[in-house]
Amino acid sequence: MDFTWDFSVILQNWPVLLRGVGVTAGLWAVAFPAAMLVGVLIALGARSGNRWAGAAARGYMELFRNIPILIQLVWFFYAFPIVTGVQLSPYVAALLALTLNASAYCSEIFRGGIASLPKGQWEGALAIGMQRTQVLRRVVLPQVLKRMLPAFTNRGIELAKNTSVASVIAVHELMYQGRALSAVSYRPLEMLTAVAVIYFVLIYPGAWAAGRLEKRLALRSN
Repeated sequence: MDFTWDFSVILQNWPVLLRGVGVTAGLWAVAFPAAMLVGVLIALGARSGNRWAGAAARGYMELFRNIPILIQLVWFFYAFPIVTGVQLSPYVAALLALTLNASAYCSEIFRGGIASLPKGQWEGALAIGMQRTQVLRRVVLPQVLKRMLPAFTNRGIELAKNTSVASVIAVHELMYQGRALSAVSYRPLEMLTAVAVIYFVLIYPGAWAAGRLEKRLALRSN
């Protein structure tokens, strides 16, 4: 096979790729904190004594965890306007799909972490007059967050990778820019290789830190 690599196209178009990195980072920076906030609310609903709230929370978790993220993304962009009459921009549709999908996984992490705390700590804190929100904030979360941190780090990494699917509805993130430049430059191999390398450079430090953190916490617990 006679093929000559030519990465000059990357150097010529790096500002476009950089803009794509900015959009990717923006999606992640908004979706991940929002997913954690929604996740803790869903987890509390799943653990509540209210049968309907519990059923709704569990249904939410199963729905968004068991439908592929690509299907959710396309549904919010193409089907949501038909159902509601509200047309979402590609960016908002992507943000909504990424947030809801990640929040379902975050809620399961929160639910498992809260359940790992002995029930007596809840009962003891309530017995001395603390409200349930105070118990959660002052007693429960400070203890279980350390256990949940590796799982949340991994979920954040997964969300960063999932942002690439936003390219299918023309969100101008990194993958979209790479595909567009491939079509214009006729150098898909170099362009998509560069995109893969950029994703690796962006995501690997977090994956490495997650592994180190998990080992450190495992050593402390022994």
